[in-house]
Amino acid sequence: MKWGNVLIAAIFEVGWVMGLKYAHSMLEWSATVVCIIASFYLLMKATSVLPVGTLYAVFTGLGTAGTVILGMVLGEPVQIVKLLLIVMLLSGVLGLKLTTSEKKGETES
Repeated sequence: MKWGNVLIAAIFEVGWVMGLKYAHSMLEWSATVVCIIASFYLLMKATSVLPVGTLYAVFTGLGTAGTVILGMVLGEPVQIVKLLLIVMLLSGVLGLKLTTSEKKGETES
């Protein structure tokens, strides 16, 4: 569940980044703030058991990819170059995750 928390934190990151662009009402701004708090809470919780460098790279990579893709879904121009760069970004993030060993005594969840 350690890496699951990072994935969920990245989803909340996409939520708050998109909220900064699209929030217009008090309810939408409140949801944006909740996403910020949830994202950083889960990220901080994961830093206690995962290597910080890899954790942050995975978190920001997933957040960036999710934000770009959701932006395209919501009407931003779809460009093949952007999609190829997202694939490269996610390949690098996945490579980092796969080559980083867990701390001794921990089991993969």
